Amino acid sequence: MSGFYPKQPGVRTSRGLRGVVPATICALSLALIAGGCGKKEATASHEAPAVAVQTMVVAPVAIADSSEYLATLKSRHSTALNPQVEGQVTHVFVKSGDRVAAGEPIMQIDPLKQQAQVMSQEAPHAAQSSNVDLAKIQAERAKKLFDAGVISKQDYDQAQTNLNTAQQQNRSLDAQVREQQVQLRYYRVTAPTAGVVGDVPVRVGDRVTVSTLLTTIDQAGSLELYINVPVERSKDLNLGQTVNVLDGNGAVAAESRIDFISPEVDSSSQSILVKATVRNSSGALRNAQFTRARIIWGVRKGPALPVLAVSRINGQFFVFVVEGSGKSLVARQRILRLGELTNNLYPVLDGLKLGDRVVVQGAQNLTDGDKVTEPGQDSNGKPSS
Repeated sequence: MSGFYPKQPGVRTSRGLRGVVPATICALSLALIAGGCGKKEATASHEAPAVAVQTMVVAPVAIADSSEYLATLKSRHSTALNPQVEGQVTHVFVKSGDRVAAGEPIMQIDPLKQQAQVMSQEAPHAAQSSNVDLAKIQAERAKKLFDAGVISKQDYDQAQTNLNTAQQQNRSLDAQVREQQVQLRYYRVTAPTAGVVGDVPVRVGDRVTVSTLLTTIDQAGSLELYINVPVERSKDLNLGQTVNVLDGNGAVAAESRIDFISPEVDSSSQSILVKATVRNSSGALRNAQFTRARIIWGVRKGPALPVLAVSRINGQFFVFVVEGSGKSLVARQRILRLGELTNNLYPVLDGLKLGDRVVVQGAQNLTDGDKVTEPGQDSNGKPSS
């Protein structure tokens, strides 16, 4: 009995464990394999779809080779308006920018003193006119009496002398009155020519003298464009070259041609003065206006992009170029070197070649390396039904 031990319930022998271990390992392996397959399927199902874009093929375009410079417009017919009399301004009839006709009133200077002066001259003139009338009557009577032999020739000559003296004095007084009347007209300042009123620095109540600038009158028909071109480009300047005057949006406001090139260099700015006559029939341009002028050096053919196709970050221009074919279309970012914007086109100096496909719509949704699709294809690059 001492060597006999009965089996205890629930206790396995080592032989029983041999079958359990391989089964457990197999189950764990299957679970890991299943988990790995699930990850691959999830990654595949969450891959970003291709971005829909529209592209254009870079082709040669005729682009003007040009440069833009700061310029000044000056009136070819500008009249400085100064008073011809002194006095206090009582009325200003215009404001800056008004269009006026020749003879239209600009300003009124207090005329009261001059009006009194005219009246003081008119009184003796009227009295002298009466003396002339009396002298005429006496001269005519003397002639009749002389012809009748009633008076001597000496008396007749004296009557004629009195008439001549009265007439001469009357003419002198008449001239003085007219001179004072002319002076009186100077107290109302009028426009010497038709045009546009410039700055009006004088206000009602100001005292003005003959040296006071009241305003300027600029004829709107034509202006002269003054451009200072760097001396480095002097060899490229020629009479007759096209010049465009640009508005605030960069659009062409007027077109002209160079009609003057200074033979001298401005020593302070190292530039050459260039002039062009600009027609201003619409009156949209103003005397002394600062503007931008574009000189056209020539026309060349080369790649160009519309302004909407180009993006700019931190001063660098770039576009997205579509590479590949079929379902393997990829957007690649290209940094560009561009010329000056002309007619909403950027000349491409470096970064693209003819035949490249550039994204023109949808670039805002792209990053470098994104898959893309073009109209007429599905997200896999296959023709859509």
